[in-house]
Amino acid sequence: MHRQRVVLVTGANQGIGLQIAKELAAKSFTVLVGSRDFARGEAAAKTIEGDARALQLDVTDKASIAAAAKRIREELGRLDVLVNNAAISNTSKRPGQSVEDYAKLTRASNVSLDEVRAVWETNVFGALAVYQAMLPLLREAKEARIVNVSSGAGSLTRCADPAYPYRAIFGPVYPASKTALNAMSLAMAIELGSTGIKVNACSPGFTKTNLNGYAGTETVEQGAREAVRLALLGPDGPTGTFSHATLGTLPW
Repeated sequence: MHRQRVVLVTGANQGIGLQIAKELAAKSFTVLVGSRDFARGEAAAKTIEGDARALQLDVTDKASIAAAAKRIREELGRLDVLVNNAAISNTSKRPGQSVEDYAKLTRASNVSLDEVRAVWETNVFGALAVYQAMLPLLREAKEARIVNVSSGAGSLTRCADPAYPYRAIFGPVYPASKTALNAMSLAMAIELGSTGIKVNACSPGFTKTNLNGYAGTETVEQGAREAVRLALLGPDGPTGTFSHATLGTLPW
C-alpha cells in the first residue's frame, strides 16, 4: 500500500480545485488531480510541487468514475480524502452576459429543463456517484474525510432573507444545485456518522474563477482555504456542517 495519505480532488485542473490540490500536496498528500480532460489534468499536475498525479475523471460518466476508482485501488491501494469540487454553473450563458441577466432567463417559470438537468448532473449526481464509487476505499482509511465544495448561494435560509444580497439570483440551476449538494452532504454525514468518516460542505465565497467568468471578488487562495481546513480535520473535528473560512458556520 502507498505510504502517503492520498486525496482525490475532482475538477482539479483549474481554479479552486487546483489550489486545493496544491495546498494539500504541500501537506505531504499524494494528490490525484481529477480532470475530465486527461491532458489538462496532466498539465495542471506539473504545476504542483509535490506528488501530484493526473486522473481522468468525468463525474457525469459512470465508466470514467469506475475506471478512476479501479486505478486508485490498483496503483495506490488507499484513499484518505475525497474533495468533490467539480462543478459547472451553466451551459447556455452567453459570453459577456451578466449573472443577473442569466438569472432572469432561468427563473422557475422559464428555465430550460435541459439546462437544469445538465448542471445538476455534474454538481449533484456527479458528486453522489463519485462518493458511491470511492466509499469502499474511504472506509478502509484510518481517518477518512469527505469535503463537498458547495456555495453560499445554495443556502435556503440566507436566500429566504429579503436583505440577502444574492437573493435575486437564486434559481433552479446553479444555486439550487448547491442546495441539493448540501442535502447530499448531510445524507452522507448521517450515513457515515458511526464510522469516523467526517463529511462536511463548504462555501468558497465569490471566488474569481472560470465558473463565474472571473467576476468573483476573492482569490483562489481564499476560496480554497475552508476546503483545505476540512480535509485536514482531526478526530475531534465536526461532521455534517456547512461553513465558510471567515463567516464560520453557514445556515442550510
